[in-house]
Amino acid sequence: MHINIYRSATNRVFGGVLGGLADYFDWNANVLRIIWVLATICFHVIFILAYFVLLLLMKNPYN
Repeated sequence: MHINIYRSATNRVFGGVLGGLADYFDWNANVLRIIWVLATICFHVIFILAYFVLLLLMKNPYN
């Protein structure tokens, strides 16, 4: 099962997940990355697992 959001092919640091979310919602990717890092520091395991789940569910831009 995939969601209809693509990982970013151009705005990526690790897997393109946050860049893809920023593109989809028309947000600034750098602000989203800062928020994600701060949330990961506060809630360790939840946001790390959420990132990898999104990495698996979001469509690859190269396919």
